[in-house]
Amino acid sequence: MIGRLHGRLLEKNPPSILLDVGGVGYELDVPMSTLYALPNAGEAVTLLTHLAVREDAHQLYGFATAAERHAFRELIRISGIGARTALAVLSGLSVNELAQAITLQESARLTRIPGIGKKTAERLLLELRGRLGAALEGAAAPAANDASADILHALSALGYSDKEAMAALKSVPAGAGVSDGIRLALKALARS
Repeated sequence: MIGRLHGRLLEKNPPSILLDVGGVGYELDVPMSTLYALPNAGEAVTLLTHLAVREDAHQLYGFATAAERHAFRELIRISGIGARTALAVLSGLSVNELAQAITLQESARLTRIPGIGKKTAERLLLELRGRLGAALEGAAAPAANDASADILHALSALGYSDKEAMAALKSVPAGAGVSDGIRLALKALARS
């Protein structure tokens, strides 16, 4: 199994890259988060990899961080979720955002990703609950309680982005009720 590659970046053709390792060109598919983190062509790069061996192809996937590779591996373990869908999820959400969506059971966040419908999003949330969010170090996902999830949903319904809603939720003290939490979050948003 190929676990890591270090070499010179030759080409970027999203979602694929070409990496020269000792004179051998490796073609890897990468999520957009990894693609954005890559240096310019001609520079050295190190990527963690996942090799998928199928009947008709050997496909190599590259990741900038161990957390991305772990999330990818957890996603492809789910029945009906292939590598392309897993890459789409990691391209649409950061690993931390994915962990937060799973912890708070927010299917709406997942359905914004092209190719992820409501049923697929709900299956992802169900299958990954307790596996992905808890396993990711530094995910900084808030504790999953009904009040915080309801506050986030209310802020989203009012037109605030996920990032704004999560930032506002941090200003809400633990144990606050839904109505108090929404009021405090809106005050925090008005100040920013």
